[in-house]
Amino acid sequence: MRATLRWAHSDLRTHRGEALFLVLATAGIVVSLLLASALFGYATNPWQRVFAQANGAHVWIHTGVSADAGRLAELDGTEAVAGPYPVESTTVTARGTRAYVELRGTPGEPDVGRPVLTSGRWLDPTTPDGVVLETGLARTLLAEPGDELTLPGTTRALTVVGVADSAEPRYRPGEQPGLVWARPSAVRAPDGQVTGLRLTDPEDTDYAVQRAVTALGAGAIGEVSTWRQARAEAQGGNRLLGQVLGLFGLGALVAAGLAVHGAIGTRIRGHLRDISVLKAIGFTPGQVVRVFLLQHLAYALLGAVAAASLTQALGGRMPGRLGDAVAVWQGLPGHTVTLAAVPVAAVLFIGATTGLAAWRAGRVPPVPVPRPAAPPGGGMSGLARRALGVRVPPALVLGWHKAFARRARSLAAVGRLTLPLLLIVVAMSAWTTLDRFHSRPEQIGLPAALTVRPDSALDDAATRALLRHDPDVTAAHQGVEVAALVPGQTGTIALRGLGTREDPYPYTVTEGRPAHGPDEAVAGQGLLDLLDVRVGDWVRMTVGDQPQILHIVGRSIEPENAGKVISTSLDTLRANDPDLEPTLYQVRLAPGADRHTVADRLAAAGRGHLDVHAVANPADGLSPLRGVVVGLIAVLALIGLIELLTAIGGTVREGERDLLALKAIGLSPRQITAVTVTATGCTALAAALLGTALGVPLARWLIDAQGRSSGIGAGIAQLPSPALLLLFGTAAVLGAAGLAALPAARAARRRLADTLNSVT
Repeated sequence: MRATLRWAHSDLRTHRGEALFLVLATAGIVVSLLLASALFGYATNPWQRVFAQANGAHVWIHTGVSADAGRLAELDGTEAVAGPYPVESTTVTARGTRAYVELRGTPGEPDVGRPVLTSGRWLDPTTPDGVVLETGLARTLLAEPGDELTLPGTTRALTVVGVADSAEPRYRPGEQPGLVWARPSAVRAPDGQVTGLRLTDPEDTDYAVQRAVTALGAGAIGEVSTWRQARAEAQGGNRLLGQVLGLFGLGALVAAGLAVHGAIGTRIRGHLRDISVLKAIGFTPGQVVRVFLLQHLAYALLGAVAAASLTQALGGRMPGRLGDAVAVWQGLPGHTVTLAAVPVAAVLFIGATTGLAAWRAGRVPPVPVPRPAAPPGGGMSGLARRALGVRVPPALVLGWHKAFARRARSLAAVGRLTLPLLLIVVAMSAWTTLDRFHSRPEQIGLPAALTVRPDSALDDAATRALLRHDPDVTAAHQGVEVAALVPGQTGTIALRGLGTREDPYPYTVTEGRPAHGPDEAVAGQGLLDLLDVRVGDWVRMTVGDQPQILHIVGRSIEPENAGKVISTSLDTLRANDPDLEPTLYQVRLAPGADRHTVADRLAAAGRGHLDVHAVANPADGLSPLRGVVVGLIAVLALIGLIELLTAIGGTVREGERDLLALKAIGLSPRQITAVTVTATGCTALAAALLGTALGVPLARWLIDAQGRSSGIGAGIAQLPSPALLLLFGTAAVLGAAGLAALPAARAARRRLADTLNSVT
């Protein structure tokens, strides 16, 4: 045992850099996997916790004022009911910030769909104008208990008495109204009512909606939201971040395992005589295997323990969403198990790949086998001989020949180096796609920068005149958005009428064509999946008690409402309802205009009659992904560096026996160094070309697959520019050549005695 430890210590001193890189790479991989676990837990558990504490309703149904919503309590499969509550759609203002809200008249603290207070208190008769705000709405308004909300255009004021979490769909400016709980006396002009149903079996949600529509009639149903929609919205970008970290973490783990396998195999080939001597003095094959195995397990264990300790101690202090996710994850029941299981799994995987390579060391015979004078298949190819004949520098020809003389070994080295480079290309593609969302939103379904909603005091002509008066407004597309019952009446989708035939809205259509004619529409991927239809199909939906039949002629990129949107022109909707007036305007701005500045200017010009919001960009919630991508690239670069050092070491050791021959034919030490540098550069060049060729289509497929699964749709991927890919490949090749220069120069200047000793 003592001799084993001494040999391991000697080997560590010889390969300090490789050991350090392996520890750092393992630490980066384990941190990535732990953060992925934290984000997955953070995406699901907080909403699930609120839903359980609130005794949440599985279905919320908005109906008209005259509907007999009390009949919903009699539906089969209904365990309990919340409401019906009167609701009033209005706008509130606090600290200069406006928000579109649903004022819900709640006589007492409900048993179903109960808000979970985070600050303040619940409603009581002593404060008749007191309200409780949903957490997301309160954060937008910068409101807290004791603040006052005003209703623009009126003299009314509401006092915030509490802030609460809710398991219902959260507030999204310009898309989803915020929830405000108030006493029924504060709801002075109800325009509908809402009822929550808690079901005995949550899987019967679609069937429950069908029964509700049958009981009340399609014309009485305004909008339906389910617990599945609320959960998906709550998970949001956290789940995507977790998927990215998990995917790259697993890919990096495989790359690290292959790099370790290659490193051990190369070192075994370079120390065959030493291993034979160890066996000759009494080392058993098992002891030789254990030396390599325990040594690399120790490196992996050190990196894994360091990663777990850092994540546990400092993870909650990370800025933004990652820190929040780790802080919440650390309080979940399965946190301790995951914190131990992920590092153990990573160490075991590296141990398995190490064991396969170390097993070869155990098979080395105790008597050294003389090495062949030339490697199998190592003869000079015809192309190489012709290159020498046309005066191509010998160092380049011999270096290229050395890189690919042993086909199986060369392909293995190129393959191991290709994997981290391929993953770096995918990471770069994720970065450029995010940059596309921010810099060119019109290409991903967001041509408008602002959404403007006027109140009843402004008609269409006055609103359009006010918008056109602003110098930074280039277009204002009038439109409406209503909730429509889908075929089968199992839920509602967003039906939008934007633009007219004379002034069409510029949808981003990636399949089919834009909608121009009567009854033509484009739909998001989420809607196509929900209704199981394709471009070219006709769909029937119900708006109020009026059927609407549309021909889907194209698929558009739809970042809103998880892509469950069907869009047509305002003219098409007016064919069914000639009195239909626009309720919103999608405003496009001049290049370089600041949308927040223009929004403030338009709100001031509207004098309290315009509700102006910046259009939400799905990439805004993914800002932590940029830091994640940088960290992943660093980890993958470390793994690539390990593989490069392995390849360089193997090339230098295998070139020792050629050193005398190269000197004999007249090559100078500088030319001999160039042979090794060229061989390493050729390996890196082949890996860079292969990694780019495979990484680009893989990145497009992965990003578009994520777009399809999220409902946005395929067509959002933005690949790195050819110049950036060329720069990346050049940096990889030059970096490999630079790393090889120093050890190759040292080997080329070795003494003849040392060279003879190494080849005999």
